[in-house]
Parts: sequence; structure tokens; C-alpha cells
Amino acid sequence: QVQLVESGGGLVQAGGSLRLSCAASGRTFSSYAMGWFRQAPGKERQFVATINWSGSSTYYATSVKGRFTISRDNAKNTVYLQMNSLKPEDTAVYYCAARRTTSASSWYLEYDYWGQGTQVTVSS
Repeated sequence: QVQLVESGGGLVQAGGSLRLSCAASGRTFSSYAMGWFRQAPGKERQFVATINWSGSSTYYATSVKGRFTISRDNAKNTVYLQMNSLKPEDTAVYYCAARRTTSASSWYLEYDYWGQGTQVTVSS
């Protein structure tokens, strides 16, 4: 069992930056692919970014490519999402997820563990 705890959300003005962190429990973190998803009120959960077990492969949603960066530190059991040039449409609850395999995926049904989410609000 893996527990995921997100942090770093908050309120920021458009054009600003936030860095989300997701701390994972357990000794097998380095064998999991990780992902970030988001969900705005009244909308479906949306893929944001994913990273493979080693950090050598990353993929991004078109809407965040060039603005967001996913990374991981396996020694700290933590995955990060650096968000720059934030826009009001980035407002959502952001979820961290872990997949019991080494390869990254953008499909939320392929993830096995989820955090509780952290709110990101971008004001215009």
C-alpha cells in the first residue's frame, strides 16, 4: 500500500508560480511511475503530467506543456510539479497518483494510488 500526500497548493495571481510536492510512503516508490491530474468544479479529471520510474521520460498535457515541469527525487520518495506562468484556467484540485509499473501513463484509470488533492487557485 502506498500513501500519497500532496502539498504546495494555494492562491496565486495569473502569471505566478507554484511548486506542488507529493510525498509517498513505502520503500517501492522508485519502481512506480507517477502522475499529476487535476479536476475543476463540474469537470472531469484531467491529465496534467507523468513521469516514469527513473525520471528519464516525461509527458505533458498540451495545455501545460512549456509551463509545467514534473520531476522526482527517489531518495526522498517525492514527486514535484513546478507550475509557471499560471493562468486562471489552471484553477483546480491537483492530485498526485502512483502506478504500480515503471512506465508513465496519461490515462487515469491506469493509476493505483491517489492522494487527497491540493487546491490551486489562480486569480486574474
